[in-house]
Amino acid sequence: MRRLTSFCFALFFGAGFLLGDVRGALAQQSEVRGFYDTLLATMKNGRSLGQSGRYAKLGPAVDRVFDIPLMTRLSLGSAWASLTPAQQQQLTDAFRHYVAATYADRFDSYSGEQLQVTGEQPYNSDVIVQTKIIDSKGEPTTLNYRMGRGRGPWQISDVYLDGSISQLAVHRSEFHSILRREGIDGLVMALNRKVDLLKSVARSS
Repeated sequence: MRRLTSFCFALFFGAGFLLGDVRGALAQQSEVRGFYDTLLATMKNGRSLGQSGRYAKLGPAVDRVFDIPLMTRLSLGSAWASLTPAQQQQLTDAFRHYVAATYADRFDSYSGEQLQVTGEQPYNSDVIVQTKIIDSKGEPTTLNYRMGRGRGPWQISDVYLDGSISQLAVHRSEFHSILRREGIDGLVMALNRKVDLLKSVARSS
């Protein structure tokens, strides 16, 4: 699996210590197992599935585990309020396709990688889930996940590489740069171009 340790490896893991909700914890763990099973099966069958097949399998799982609308809004920051509802939806859809296509590109094969959950801690009304990704050479990478719960299930809203580098902060910097130069239409086009590039690279590999 290419560049696993540099990519935002998605995980949804139950924070059952909150409020002592044992039934909730079991439900969350069931979601994690289902998501991990999808990732594992996709990786193991990555070559035969191809990019489109991996996208078809991972897209719904990513959409379920990540709070894509919240992540899109936070990535845009204060500029979000200046968009029309139609523009907000257009950008959210483009970001959703980009995240799913990126996972389909990165999770293309399996070489014995391991995922370990090492702990969790409350973060205001959210939860930080601490994990390690161990690659095929036994090298670990720390990834922490900020998870929140709106009116639905717990979902990931940010990922911290090495425990401190926020993926949302990286997206926010990139988005603002494009917005200043090209506006919202340019940002949507940039995300769509990235999706097209990932697909073309997958076809040529």
